[in-house]
Amino acid sequence: MTETEAVAARFAVGAVLPAASFPITRKDLVRYAGASGDFNDIHWNGRFAVEVGLPDVIAHGMYTMAVAGRVLTDWVGDPAAVQEYYVRFSRPVAVPDDGVGALVEVTGKVTKALEGGRVQVDLTVLSAGQKVLGKASAVVRVP
Repeated sequence: MTETEAVAARFAVGAVLPAASFPITRKDLVRYAGASGDFNDIHWNGRFAVEVGLPDVIAHGMYTMAVAGRVLTDWVGDPAAVQEYYVRFSRPVAVPDDGVGALVEVTGKVTKALEGGRVQVDLTVLSAGQKVLGKASAVVRVP
């Protein structure tokens, strides 16, 4: 198979992206809060999170989105090739204070060929067996 054929197969409709799992700990949330400036109590204070009806401290939605996006950027090899990225936040990622945290699991598949050498990729993003990002999809420029 030539290099051109290999690239075409990698980005063909139906091609599956390598699955990935990402552990998220409370320490990750602290780091993200510092980087983003989002120090909302629901992301670090377990007592407060439970008082407002959450199961525990939850990961920042944008952090979860970014973690899932790593599957795209790792697969395509060039972060600038991801031209569009959309998600619906459907369920929070609870991050227990147990030294282990939560696990976010991401799979993806090329679902549509688009004009201009681009493809649509749909992602499935789960934590604790439940979908945490709904309608997660991206438009990626084929190298």
